Amino acid sequence: MTARSMSKGANLPVDASAVRVEISWAERAGGPDVDASALLLTAAGRVRDDGDFVFYNQPRHASDAVTHLGKRSDAGVTTDAVEVDLRALESAVARVELCASADGGTFGQVNGLTLRLLDSGSLAELARFEMQGETETAFIGGELYLREGRWKFRAVGQGYASGLAGLATDFGITVDDEPSETVAPQATVTSPATALAPAPYPQAPPVHPAPPVSPPAQAPAGPRLTKGEERLPVDMRKRLSLRKEQVAVSLSKRGATGVRARVVLVLDASGSMAFLYSRGVVADVVERMAAVAAQLDDDGEMQAWTFASHAARLPDLRLGELPEWLRLHVRVGEINLFRRGKKPRRGLEPGQVDMRTVGIQNEEQKAIAQVREYVRENPAAAPTLVLFFSDGGVYRDAAIERELRAAVEEPIFWQFVGLGRSNYGVLERFDTLPGRRVDNVGFFAVDDISTVPDQELYDRLLSEFPSWITAAGRAGIL
Repeated sequence: MTARSMSKGANLPVDASAVRVEISWAERAGGPDVDASALLLTAAGRVRDDGDFVFYNQPRHASDAVTHLGKRSDAGVTTDAVEVDLRALESAVARVELCASADGGTFGQVNGLTLRLLDSGSLAELARFEMQGETETAFIGGELYLREGRWKFRAVGQGYASGLAGLATDFGITVDDEPSETVAPQATVTSPATALAPAPYPQAPPVHPAPPVSPPAQAPAGPRLTKGEERLPVDMRKRLSLRKEQVAVSLSKRGATGVRARVVLVLDASGSMAFLYSRGVVADVVERMAAVAAQLDDDGEMQAWTFASHAARLPDLRLGELPEWLRLHVRVGEINLFRRGKKPRRGLEPGQVDMRTVGIQNEEQKAIAQVREYVRENPAAAPTLVLFFSDGGVYRDAAIERELRAAVEEPIFWQFVGLGRSNYGVLERFDTLPGRRVDNVGFFAVDDISTVPDQELYDRLLSEFPSWITAAGRAGIL
């Protein structure tokens, strides 16, 4: 078998009885460190237990079939390696995922990221796969898989937004909460039985195609040029440009071409949200909402909060810093499994919220109150649009209703989005509650927001905001 340069999705048969998988990258001052790892999966695409994860803190599988070899540096290139003895793999193992994670940054900051597949005996190179990342903090570089009794290798190259912990969780690793003085916890995610079944391998945050739309009566204003936009990675900038156009179309459909607004983002961080964080769904939502802020308010900033038992304000999201903001602030903490042994613990970076102070239950009214206070203390010429995401479990109905009723006379429209089928309590009923001069609340829920095309999502997000602007203007609120 001769060496082959592979493209994403390509596969080849593996004739060697044992292989070495090397992940290499160019050393760079201030750049992130990279760690190689492997997941042993059954035909169902899940681990059997936590022992099926081989990485820096668990370097050898119990079967001795998979071993993390560790790192070496040579001529400005660092390599981390995993060795797989295909003959020693247990019969229940149908796939071995070959992964990499970035510690202290994203793969967009890593140069020369390459996976090499070697024959363990001769060290002859069998295949080479060059990869390029953006905002991802974990990668599935490739996979060894059994097909009709023969092992094959596939070049995967799929990024993952929530790091090594999120990637491992998605394949059935149980991640427990174990707070420390410098480490913020993530809520426990159980699997395999109770977790939603994952895709064969995690997908990068998608660019959601827009379905055809009928031409609006009034041509939409084009996307606004937004401060900081030019500093984004090329692919993210292209997504943003398309999404701003789609936001403009949604506004035009409702006769709101050129409307301006301050946009505020609120993210549920309760324990039940852990799965959506670990799969990168929340990171994708934030990127999609950044386009709403960019089109409605060209200062390139968006205020943001997170909440569970308590609410906490996140640093402002400045558009030019979106990749770094996603890495630092769309998170639910560090994970104990990945901090034991010799791996040094990392403290919170400036501006990061310690999720121990946020808790795990749903207290939406606390976030609502903080946003109202911010708007009062920071008046703006434009109204405020709050994009509020929750996966339900609402139980403080009376307190939430008091806050939203009190907010009727304020220049704020509250658009709530439910993530999944759940109990949304008063958030879902508020549209029908009497005794308000204007309807200041919108609500809709989706089963899986990652499958909703951008145009459809923006149409639903902005379906009531323009009519509220008209009603609030007539009522003297604006």
